[in-house]
Amino acid sequence: MAAHPPKTKILISANKRLQNLKEAFEKKYGEAPLFYAQAPGRVNLIGEHIDYCGYAVLPMAIEQSILAAVTVNDSKKINLANTEPKYKDFTVSSEDMEIDKDNPQWYYYFLCGVKGIQEHLGKVPLSGMKCVVDGTIPASSGLSSSSALVCCAALLTMEVNHKSLNKVALAEISAKCERYIGTEGGGMDQSISFLAEEGTAKLIEFQPLRASDVRLPEGAVFVISNCCVEMNKAATSHFNIRVVECRIATKMLAKARGLEWGRLLKLSQVQTELEASLEEMLRLVAEVLHPEPYSREEVCKALGITTEQLCTDLLSPNTQHGKTLVLLPVIFQSFHSEQDHNLVLFRSTVLTNNIKF
Repeated sequence: MAAHPPKTKILISANKRLQNLKEAFEKKYGEAPLFYAQAPGRVNLIGEHIDYCGYAVLPMAIEQSILAAVTVNDSKKINLANTEPKYKDFTVSSEDMEIDKDNPQWYYYFLCGVKGIQEHLGKVPLSGMKCVVDGTIPASSGLSSSSALVCCAALLTMEVNHKSLNKVALAEISAKCERYIGTEGGGMDQSISFLAEEGTAKLIEFQPLRASDVRLPEGAVFVISNCCVEMNKAATSHFNIRVVECRIATKMLAKARGLEWGRLLKLSQVQTELEASLEEMLRLVAEVLHPEPYSREEVCKALGITTEQLCTDLLSPNTQHGKTLVLLPVIFQSFHSEQDHNLVLFRSTVLTNNIKF
């Protein structure tokens, strides 16, 4: 699993998408690309919203992807363009990259990947580059177009600067650096983008990051339907509020059982500390938390903290405005999703070994 991203020679004229991208690049910059980088989107089969709780997820990559054409120069400038006209060009110095969390434009996601690699390398000076990006993942559709863009940018930044990182390192860097745009994800999207393999879904586990093949029955087909309702994770608080609610519930459960709750951020950490089964954790949740929304004052009283500490230590910048927090329903969903993994992995093992129920 710790292999490096593959480098493949492809006949451009035999691939219509690459040929179109090459032509767009030449039209934009007056020169041919030096190389191309690609990162796929994903669909999650089981485990919605539990990666940031520390639990395993079961995604697989899809054919739709982010594809970028690149040249390298010594200008110390990053020039970005997109084949989709509605996404505007952008140029920035590689020595002075600013990511505006309040204005989540497509190029800021790209810069997340660039900045992540730069910081991993010790904030070394980066080479200049010119890029044209092409995407076939529907934007804001829940198929990780934004994470694929971050991953693609990290991958090509590594290559531009003649560095070598394995897939696991790239996935971990990309998961961390996407938070520069304000999204507090758990790492599933970036992990499957780098660790995916053709013909198999992946059970992705964390702490440490690892992926196992989950081969599906012969002839299995997944149909992905786009409802065309867009949701930009970084532009709203809808995603981060669930992360925050799980974080707060984690601390309340830990405190209720006498653990050092201040250092615990994820539900899986509480379960590990208690050496509890999922069934025992579900009983704990039902005992400690109530189904009605919690007010800020109620959370502060339960944890023995001030409102200022709540805002500074537990809430994200785009969840500061909320007046209530729903804790029990999201925690129940997290544990039930984790239980589903055990069932599906068992069934997958049985089916792929040609044993009937």
